[in-house]
Amino acid sequence: MKLLSYWHDTAPAFAGGVQGPVEGHYDVAVIGGGFTGLAAARQLAKAGAKVVVLEAERVGWGASGRNGGHLNNGLAHSYLAAKAELGKERAIALYKALDDSIDTIEALIAEEGIDCNFRRAGKLKLASKPQHFDAIARNFEAVHAEVDPDTALLGADDLKREVGSPFFGAMLSKKSGMMHMGRYVVGLAEAAERHGATIFEKAAVIEHTRLNGRHHLKTARGKVTADEVLVATGAYTPASFGYFRRRIIAVGSFIIATRPLTDAEIAATMPGNRTCVTSMNIGNYFRLSPDNRLIFGGRARFSATSDQRSDAKSGAILKASLAEIFPQLAHVEIDYCWGGLVDMTKDRFPRAGYHDGVWYAMGYSGHGAQLSTHLGMIIADAILDRPDRNPLSGLEWPAVPGHFGKPWFLPLVGMYYKMLDRVR
Repeated sequence: MKLLSYWHDTAPAFAGGVQGPVEGHYDVAVIGGGFTGLAAARQLAKAGAKVVVLEAERVGWGASGRNGGHLNNGLAHSYLAAKAELGKERAIALYKALDDSIDTIEALIAEEGIDCNFRRAGKLKLASKPQHFDAIARNFEAVHAEVDPDTALLGADDLKREVGSPFFGAMLSKKSGMMHMGRYVVGLAEAAERHGATIFEKAAVIEHTRLNGRHHLKTARGKVTADEVLVATGAYTPASFGYFRRRIIAVGSFIIATRPLTDAEIAATMPGNRTCVTSMNIGNYFRLSPDNRLIFGGRARFSATSDQRSDAKSGAILKASLAEIFPQLAHVEIDYCWGGLVDMTKDRFPRAGYHDGVWYAMGYSGHGAQLSTHLGMIIADAILDRPDRNPLSGLEWPAVPGHFGKPWFLPLVGMYYKMLDRVR
């Protein structure tokens, strides 16, 4: 079993990037070489801006290359809950932004000729308990009537054609898709560079100051200055941007990938070949890879650490969950195990905008694979002084009380959600 991301291991390496010292002055400095930062850099460069991307490791190293490979439209939690908290207008705008994000990715892939196995698969939100199906049905009725008619409610019998495991029904979101995340992020970096962006890898920002309206960014490889800065680092935000670290809770998400399944195993496990997520608070998500592996993920452990030791411990928990949901795969070999950090906000809604001289887009709370490209391009347009399309504009973002970067409270949160899953 390889303790590394399947997406990293099966994608071509990014052959671009500048090898010399980090130096120069730019119109915009983008911190973070994931989907958000690279999409923003491409958009800015296409408009003629002089833009630099500063990536601490290599492009796609963080959440963009460590996720489950889902491009799910809709909200991370229920539309009804979002409407109650944000109001109907904002909830609809955010839902539609997630819909639009799939269109944005599809169009960008076509325009840039990126080979990344993009496919509109549809997503199933699977009811793990009978009472969960009742809640899913109520949410479906509101979504279908008010914001997304491309949805359907499936009963337990309908699911026999979709998933080889007993669930109590599901909501199908038909716009959702999937792709190879590693190939996409490399293709996106190549596109940004092709349009004129400068990309520095292994260039972690260790200091940020602002003097006379100009940003000064220090890295281990040198310094740059810029008129504007976009922070697109999510759960990997450096300490020099404390405002965001107090508002982002870094939570580990862990994933395993089986060996390639046979045709018979696929027919018995994932005949519908969609993206799937269960309804438990500490739930699981799964899909087939382009080479027919089952990619199976979940929180597994409430930890803010993702390294080989932590990933292996979480992988053992995930393997047990896999065997529980799909007993027919209990003894299938696991080829990959990896983890990454998800940038959660307290209310699980993303944030994007401008604060104290700095642009930002983050807090995707598990829905970043799809929204990040779209939101990166929207913030780039705002930097270019184009019409405001930000669905999160003006949304309040209070700090998490007692949180200054290291989420000491995660084990308590995990215990709470485990209790909820037992009683609800």
